[in-house]
Amino acid sequence: MPRRDDPTDPKGLIWESYRIDGIGEPECRSIFLDWAIGVPMEQDSTAWVRTLLAQHEPDHPDHPMTKVLRESLLMAEKPARRGGAMGRRKN
Repeated sequence: MPRRDDPTDPKGLIWESYRIDGIGEPECRSIFLDWAIGVPMEQDSTAWVRTLLAQHEPDHPDHPMTKVLRESLLMAEKPARRGGAMGRRKN
């Protein structure tokens, strides 16, 4: 039965991924995307990812989901590229 008492993982998707034997990085990416789509727009998803890492990383430092969560924080830190005319203008 998936865990449902965590507000940062209400469907238990991330929690469950840590319990799947032999899960790989591609499956974790898919699960993470499913989880990310469910984050309400008014919430800070990077704060939720930090909370999930604090919960799971100590017991699973080498798990593929831990890697995916860490990478999502790195991607959030990268500045977005501005394309088109806005990308060519100087501020």
